[in-house]
Amino acid sequence: MAMDVSDELTCHELVELVTDYLEDALPAVERARLEAHLDVCAGCREYLAQMRQTISVMGQLPADSLDPKMSQRLLEVFREWRRGR
Repeated sequence: MAMDVSDELTCHELVELVTDYLEDALPAVERARLEAHLDVCAGCREYLAQMRQTISVMGQLPADSLDPKMSQRLLEVFREWRRGR
């Protein structure tokens, strides 16, 4: 099934969806839109590669390596960001 121009994903939309994409949590239609965008956008391909690298590196850190105060602050910032969507 071909997508028309109105179905094209923007770079901003890709950034919003990348976590769900990496967690394989996107519906098939959204996944297809995202992958079609990646086919034509080198910047977003690079962004996706950077996200994968960040996840890989962060996954190697021991859970107790972050100061508890910093951990709490990061959670607060993330929650504020999510509310602002």
